[in-house]
Amino acid sequence: MAEPDVLQTGIGGSLPGRRLPTRFLSSELGLVFRRRRNLAGLAVLAVVPIILAIAVKSAGGSGGGPDFVSAIVGNGLFVAFAALTLELPLFLPLAVATISGDSLAGEANIGTLRYLLTVPAGRTRLLVVKYAAIVIFSFAAVALVAVVGSVIGLALFGGGELITFSGTAIPFADAVGRLVLTCAYLGCGLSALGALGLFVSTLTEQPIGATVAVVLVNLMMIICDSVDQLAWLHPWLLTHWWTAFGDLLREPIATAQIERGLVTFAAYALVFWLLAWARFTTKDVTS
Repeated sequence: MAEPDVLQTGIGGSLPGRRLPTRFLSSELGLVFRRRRNLAGLAVLAVVPIILAIAVKSAGGSGGGPDFVSAIVGNGLFVAFAALTLELPLFLPLAVATISGDSLAGEANIGTLRYLLTVPAGRTRLLVVKYAAIVIFSFAAVALVAVVGSVIGLALFGGGELITFSGTAIPFADAVGRLVLTCAYLGCGLSALGALGLFVSTLTEQPIGATVAVVLVNLMMIICDSVDQLAWLHPWLLTHWWTAFGDLLREPIATAQIERGLVTFAAYALVFWLLAWARFTTKDVTS
């Protein structure tokens, strides 16, 4: 008969307990998706593709602008790609920064963190659940933008074959598959940012401060990525690889940048989750 898990309840302390129930994660997801500020943030994310599609339609079908926006008139599915591109620099990172920055700092701020650690959950498992919720939210936010953009785009501009950046046409079903891959790729990228936010959240008891710090780091990486003199630094920046999802709209798909981006995302997620673990498991929790 297998021995029961030993769950850490404090620094150097332990007690026997049961495996972490799935309702722990369900409860955390309930908190994330029921909070009014989070719902308001998701509503803002959903409004952007609607505004974009209506703006292009009201302009008489004249796309103009970047590749994704100019392609909207040819296939409404491009509304989803364009909306993701527009929201990627600020809106999506801000949403993830809010959730990740609040993950532990918010608990400490309202005085519930210490009580969470008194139940047989353990600090490591608490971090796992918190980060799992951040990851799920990241993918949900990207999927929301994509779904709303697709629905409004197809309603206003229709569908059919999609013209790739290589100039070839792919069937609608394949285009939907490319959009799903795009959402998965961006979800991974935002999850990596969420790991950074989780680490920052272990350093403070002020969730707003943690959120602002993550947003500023994100903007700093974007600024550094735009400076040619810092070209040596670009491959190491998380944000440098976010726009590589455009290669998914080439025929055939160019995988080199996508693969390098996924490796970078995984490295950021692993390093910052481990930093969060090292900080949190040795932290004296007083609130």
